[in-house]
Amino acid sequence: MTIVLDARDLERRHALEGSEVTALRGVSLQVEEGEYVAIVGPSGSGKSTLLTLLGGLDLPSSGSVAILGASLSALPDRALTRLRLERIGFVFQRFHLLPVLTARENVELPMAEMGVAPDARRARAAELLAYVGLADRSGHRPTQLSGGEMQRVAIARALANRPAILLADEPTGELDAATGREILALFRRLHADGTTLVVVTHDERVTSEASRVVRMLDGRIVD
Repeated sequence: MTIVLDARDLERRHALEGSEVTALRGVSLQVEEGEYVAIVGPSGSGKSTLLTLLGGLDLPSSGSVAILGASLSALPDRALTRLRLERIGFVFQRFHLLPVLTARENVELPMAEMGVAPDARRARAAELLAYVGLADRSGHRPTQLSGGEMQRVAIARALANRPAILLADEPTGELDAATGREILALFRRLHADGTTLVVVTHDERVTSEASRVVRMLDGRIVD
């Protein structure tokens, strides 16, 4: 089986008011192609910090992260940005859609940054919006969408460049219970279709569906 993500001995330390705070303490994690991994733990356990390191949004104080064998810390900034665009899809708790763009334009944005031709990215955006059940909402801006619809657009955007892995940080955290169930059903479908998923969550419903659960406490993996 292909190892998509390989994190070794991650430490993350922050300076805070003249002292040093350690957010991660020697965390190692491997994720194989097609896995659905849920990372759980109480607030302050380090799980969101870990996700930012796994996605190359931050770099560890020590240790290493590799995506399909490419070490993130060894890449210059431009190459790291390119790798994130090509290999990693991100889904955030608060969606991070651009309010001036329509749903279709938000989904197209990562492809535009990759230099995909306009016709090709419009076709791909239409395909993805249909996949997440929003074919009829492509011309709507985020303010015209519900929370669940915005999260579906965000998931479609994360899939735009066919990433090797999808990283999600509390994807149901801003949603009511019924809408959260809809998003979890979409994640279930993504996993069934072969998408590799790593989801940070407080939602125990995710842990019941994931193929592996990683529990964190005080900056360490404990189970």
